[in-house]
Amino acid sequence: MRGFFLRDRMLLSNAQRSLDLSQPQVMGILNLTPDSFSDGGCYTQVDLALEHALQMVEAGAALIDLGGESTRPGAAPVSAQQECDRVLPVLQALRPLTDAWISVDTSNPELMREAAALGADLINDVRALRQPGALEAAAASGLPVCLMHMRGEPGHMQTLADYESVMASVESFLTERIHACEQAGIKRDRLLLDPGFGFAKTLAHNLQLLKNLSRLGHLGLPLLVGMSRKRMLGDLTGRPADQRLGAGIAAHLLAVDQGASIVRVHDVAPMVDALKVWQAVQTG
Repeated sequence: MRGFFLRDRMLLSNAQRSLDLSQPQVMGILNLTPDSFSDGGCYTQVDLALEHALQMVEAGAALIDLGGESTRPGAAPVSAQQECDRVLPVLQALRPLTDAWISVDTSNPELMREAAALGADLINDVRALRQPGALEAAAASGLPVCLMHMRGEPGHMQTLADYESVMASVESFLTERIHACEQAGIKRDRLLLDPGFGFAKTLAHNLQLLKNLSRLGHLGLPLLVGMSRKRMLGDLTGRPADQRLGAGIAAHLLAVDQGASIVRVHDVAPMVDALKVWQAVQTG
């Protein structure tokens, strides 16, 4: 399959542990926000967040992604302090309880620094380290970083979904951000790439990305994709966010078939099962 041999050679490491990307891995979403589009308010208490995180690890998640700022279309920004107050207590409590990778979904340099000190494994930045001070904070952390494509800010990004070629724009943007990271002292082997499904993109753009995802393979870096419960699936199926599981599994398997190494999902157990079937076909 496309991307399969590239994935065979991939290992993501930080100072504490390594993540084997020779087969696709599942990242479980843990939104610590009151306003995320499908589960806002569910895990704002530390005990509930910990319970859900450990359930996802038990279900097979290799990574847990902690987010303290909603980045859904139209979302309002939060202060750096508010984001830290949401994420850091959960990170501090979760770190001793699991060997799974803990990712922090943030563009906030302060949170990057504090999270690294508390044992986070990965920085997952939808703004691709473009916030003032983010490049420097990520470089100093020593952690791997996921760079995502997005135009503008979540509050108005959908007004910027105008591309002559969405694939060319995504490739160009990610190439530039890779270069910026290298110039800041972040080596290529610390980088992952996310094409940003649903971020400043129409349904047609998302489908073009999914159809041509393997084109990003020439950049030689692991791909992380996230389409779980997103509007693109609702546009295709007519179903509300909590009824898009089947569509999400299909979309993520299509991405894996084109080389994606990590899939970011809300529903971990069904995705893990689907990947077991996919892997059995690859190796059978």
